[in-house]
Parts: sequence; structure tokens; C-alpha cells
Amino acid sequence: MYYVYILKSLNTGEFYKRLTADIEKRLKQHFSGQSKSTKYRLPLELVHVEICKTRLEARKTEKFFKSGYGREIINEIWRGGGTGRRVRLKNV
Repeated sequence: MYYVYILKSLNTGEFYKRLTADIEKRLKQHFSGQSKSTKYRLPLELVHVEICKTRLEARKTEKFFKSGYGREIINEIWRGGGTGRRVRLKNV
């Protein structure tokens, strides 16, 4: 199983979109400043998680969220007009 996740920097206002097979480990790295790509963007907030069965599906989903229309969807999710799906993660 793969996860596509979206983080928002509360410092810069930027959204960060990536995929991973180990969501808990990856989020811990981001939130603790151990990730080069986000350590200067702290604090971060988890905005959305999509669960995908294959890496290919996750890659397509990640690519979608990085597109123009995908960014519009992210902004809609951020403003509260999202899908209503929430994923509860242990120890994050």
C-alpha cells in the first residue's frame, strides 16, 4: 500500500505533495525537521492523505495533485470543501 500526502507549511503557506510506503515514518521525519525538503518550512500541518494500492496509482495521484487542477482541489480541501475522508494515523 502507498500513500500520497499533502502537507502545508504554516510558515510559508506552501503545499508539499509526495508519496510514500511508510506514512508514519515519513511524517515523523517531516514534523521533526529530519527531512531536508521541509525542515525550513516548519511548522507543518497534514492536509490530506490518499491511500493507493500500487506505486503506479500513487505516482499518478501525486502527479495529479501537482497539476493546475490538482492544486485547485488542494485549495478546496484546505478551505474545508474536501471529500470528507480522513485517515487516522497512529503515533503521529
